[in-house]
Amino acid sequence: MRKTLPLLLLCTVLSLNTACDDSKDDERAESGLRFVLQLVDSSVNHEQTVALADSLERADVLSAPQADLLRGLCYDRGWQMRLAEYYYKKAYEALSADPGQDWVLYAESGYRLIALRTMRLDLQGALSAANDIMDSAEGNPEFPLYYKSAVLSTIAECQSKLHQNDEAKQTYRKNYEVELQLSGGEGKGSFNQLVTCLNISNFYSSINEYDEATLWLKRCDNELLAYEQHGNPLLVEEWKGHIALNWALLYQHTGRAKEAAEIFDAIPESRIFNPPAISDAFNYLMAAGRYDEAADCIARLDSTYMTTDGAQMTFDNISTRLIPRYIANRKAGRNAYALIIGDSISAAIDSALVWQQKNDAVELAVIYKTHEKELALEESRAKAAIYQILTLAAFLLILLLCYIMLRIHRYNRQLAEKNHSLYEQIQQHKQDEAEKMNTLQAKPEEDLTSDQRIYRRLCTLMSEKQPYTDESLNRDSLAQLLGTNAKYVDQAIHECSHSETTGSFINRYRLEHVARMLKDTDYPVNIIGEMAGIPSRATLARLFRNTYGMTCSEYRQIAKKQ
Repeated sequence: MRKTLPLLLLCTVLSLNTACDDSKDDERAESGLRFVLQLVDSSVNHEQTVALADSLERADVLSAPQADLLRGLCYDRGWQMRLAEYYYKKAYEALSADPGQDWVLYAESGYRLIALRTMRLDLQGALSAANDIMDSAEGNPEFPLYYKSAVLSTIAECQSKLHQNDEAKQTYRKNYEVELQLSGGEGKGSFNQLVTCLNISNFYSSINEYDEATLWLKRCDNELLAYEQHGNPLLVEEWKGHIALNWALLYQHTGRAKEAAEIFDAIPESRIFNPPAISDAFNYLMAAGRYDEAADCIARLDSTYMTTDGAQMTFDNISTRLIPRYIANRKAGRNAYALIIGDSISAAIDSALVWQQKNDAVELAVIYKTHEKELALEESRAKAAIYQILTLAAFLLILLLCYIMLRIHRYNRQLAEKNHSLYEQIQQHKQDEAEKMNTLQAKPEEDLTSDQRIYRRLCTLMSEKQPYTDESLNRDSLAQLLGTNAKYVDQAIHECSHSETTGSFINRYRLEHVARMLKDTDYPVNIIGEMAGIPSRATLARLFRNTYGMTCSEYRQIAKKQ
C-alpha cells in the first residue's frame, strides 16, 4: 500500500485535472475532487503525498491552487493545523479574485478554510471568509449547491457559538432550503437533509426553544424513514440510535422525564455503544441525574477509541474524553476515582502543551521553507518527464470515455427500438379491445346474456364516470354503483374479459388512464398515479411495468414521439 498509493493518487489527480479544465462540468470536477479526498484519508505517508503534489505542480499537471489544496488536505489529516490553514488560505485566495476559474476548487478550499477556523474557535475569521464565499454564491447558478449548504451550516454554527441566535435561525433556514433544492423536496431520504434537520433541532434545544426543536426532530424522523428505504443499513441503525437519544434528551428538558427514560431504556445497546452515539447517551444521563450510568457510559466511550500516546494527547481529546469523565464521576460520588482522572488531566495538559509546541515549531519551519519551494517550482518547470505519463493517461481516459459513450448509445438505441415495438403492440391491443367493446355495445339488449348486460353497463360506468380514480374502489362498491350483487360483478368480468379478476379489471382502467395522461400531459408521475387511483409510486411502477413492459417515463417518451 505504501508504494502503490502515490501512483493511484497520481492517476486520480490527472482525472481531476482533466475534469476541472472544463468549467461546464462541475459534477465531474466535484466527483474527482472527492475521490482525491478519500485517497488522502487513506494515505499512510502524508509527506510522500505532499512531495507528489510538489512534483505535479512543477510539471504543470496541477495548478498552484490545486497543489495547495492537496497539501492542505495532507497536513489536515496529519493534525498539522497551522500548515493546513496556510495552504487552504493560499488556494482560496488564489481563486477569490476570479472564482469562475474553477468553482468547485474555490468552494472546496474556502469551505475547508472556514471549517478549520471554526474548529480552532477562530469564529470571526471563519465568518469573514464564509460571508465572502456566500457573496460569490448568491444568485450564481454555477456555484455548487452542495458547498453552499456546507458553508451555510458552518456560518450558522459560528453564529450559534457567538450567541447570535436570530442570525443563526435565518442561516439554518437557508441551509435547509438549499438542502431541499439538492434532494428535490422533503421526505426524499436525503442523508444530508437528515443531518441538517438534526443540527437545527440541536440548535433550538441549546437556546431552550423546545417546540421548534421538536418540529425539526420530527422532520429528521421522517427523513430517516425515507432514507431507510434505500440507504446504508448500518448507517440507518446508527442514526436510529442518534435520533432516539435526542428524543430522550428533548423530553427530559421539557419535563417529560418518565417518557424520556422509557425511550432511553428501550434503545438497544448496539445503537448506543458506538463512539458518536455514546456522547448523546452521556448528555441524556447527565441531564437525567443518572450520574453512575453516565460515568460508566463515558468510560465505555473512552474504551472505544484507539489507545492514544500521552505525547499526542490534544486539548480536544482532553475536553471531550477526560473532563466529562471527571465531572460524571464527581457527580456520582466516586471522588477517589475522580481525583485519579483529575491527575491524568493535569498530566495530559502538560503533554498536550509539549506536543503543541513541537508541532507549532515544525509547522512554522515548513511554512518558512515553503517560499524556497515556490522558487524551486518556478525553476524546474522545464522538466517535462511527467508529460509522457500525462499523455498516456489522457489517451487511455479518452478511449475509456469513447467506449462508454458507444455502449450507452447502443443501449439507448436498443431500448428505444424495444419500447417502440411494445408501444405499437399496446396500441394494437387497445384497438382490438375497443372493437370488441363496440361490437358488444351494438348488440340489442335481448341478444345479450345476463353477464354481458352487467359487463356492458360496467364498462360504460368505468368509461363515463371513472370511479376507478378512487383508490378504495372494489367489487362491492362497483356492485353498489350498478345496483347488483358483488358475486354477479365478479362473474360478469370473469366471463367477458378473458377470465380477468375484478381487481385486475379495475387496475386495467387505471393504467389506461395513466397511459393517456403520460401521453397528453406533463404532470409528474406520482401526481398522475394519485389522479388514477394508485397513490403509491412503487405500486404504480410495478403494475405499469408488468402490464406494458416499460417504465412510465419510457412510455411517456415514446408516446410523445409518436
